[in-house]
Amino acid sequence: MSFAFICLLAVFFGAAALGVPVAFSMLLGGIAYLFAGGHDPALAAEQILNGLLASYVLLAVPMFILAANVMNAATISDRLFAFAHVLVGRMRGGLAQVDIVVSIIFASMSGSAIADAAGPGMMTIRMMEKAGYPRGFAAAVVAASATVGPIIPPSIPMVLYALISGASVAALFLGGVIPGLLMSAAMMVVVWVTARRRGFPVDEAVPVREWPGVIRRALLPLSLPVVLLGGIYSGAFTPTEAAAMGAAYAMLLAAVVYRTLGPRTLYAVLLQSLKSSAVVMLIICGAFVINYAVATEQLPARLATWLEGVDLSPTAFLLLVNLLFLALGCFLDATTMLLVIVPLLLPTMKALGIDLVHFGVVVIVNMMIGLITPPYGVLLFVLTGLTRIPLREIIAESWGFIAALIAILFGLALVPQTVLWLPRSLGY
Repeated sequence: MSFAFICLLAVFFGAAALGVPVAFSMLLGGIAYLFAGGHDPALAAEQILNGLLASYVLLAVPMFILAANVMNAATISDRLFAFAHVLVGRMRGGLAQVDIVVSIIFASMSGSAIADAAGPGMMTIRMMEKAGYPRGFAAAVVAASATVGPIIPPSIPMVLYALISGASVAALFLGGVIPGLLMSAAMMVVVWVTARRRGFPVDEAVPVREWPGVIRRALLPLSLPVVLLGGIYSGAFTPTEAAAMGAAYAMLLAAVVYRTLGPRTLYAVLLQSLKSSAVVMLIICGAFVINYAVATEQLPARLATWLEGVDLSPTAFLLLVNLLFLALGCFLDATTMLLVIVPLLLPTMKALGIDLVHFGVVVIVNMMIGLITPPYGVLLFVLTGLTRIPLREIIAESWGFIAALIAILFGLALVPQTVLWLPRSLGY
């Protein structure tokens, strides 16, 4: 490791420890590397900008963010909640089960875990508290169910993984369907067991005569995933164009059909989407600077050579990577791991013959678990900030969900067909 790279690590971790946002910490570390190593900053900037500007797929990120924010600002989340209540509301712990079903539906529209937790999740927490559920459990269910948002397509992390790996976005989207459903089923089992053991309430059934009205109100929002995924896999438009279509469709529903998106609300939605997109793009820029240093130091090749000397099998490599990312997920942001650490592992993964799509989906599932693992679980912090529920209460109720999701994670790693069957069946 060169002196310049040591300077990068020292500045990056030092700035992060002082509370500097992770994007600026990465940029500062990258700048320190360039000057300490005597590199030409202009040349590095040109290469990094060429990489960013040439990435058409990256345009999907702000579009998915906008679509999610529009759906949260309008009544779309309410309509999805009522529909999910018809499906599973009568189960013991029904409101918690409803939240998981809503997360599945919302995931097929937004691709963002935080959007799910901050939108439909907030509604579920309020209703569960009124029904007598422990408030920590209510927040834990919402945090855990939000992790399926980036697994069931569309998915912002999958778009970013495709950017750095060259994998097919469409294949990644298909590869996430079965894992997302397995994660949801595991969480529903945890809720069912917990509800029976602790005597959670059973909600009143929605009268059958009201079902047609509830379904009719949810029909247009439910058609959005069909439009998005049908358009992608029929070849009508690319995943990036699908993201733009999703945002336009959500705005059409909110502004024209439901008339819940006035000028002031639209301005607030656009401003929030702009801020969220800027945060993501800054992190991507910082990651590109770090990756420039990593490539210059030839770290991926060195790591691949070392791992080949250890003589790991593909299965052992996947298990080792999963353990590594589970540990790192307790402390690092998911986007940082995806953009900085995953590129280090790609050469070894390819040398071992591990499928790009399988590796990508497994790693992203791992990172989503990191969103709810203490001490640095982003979703936990988001929900405690929005609800004022103490963090310790949410963490105490989260362990069952974390255990179930880790079991699913290792199942996905050990049985590649759980990820690859659907994309291969459809020719990807």
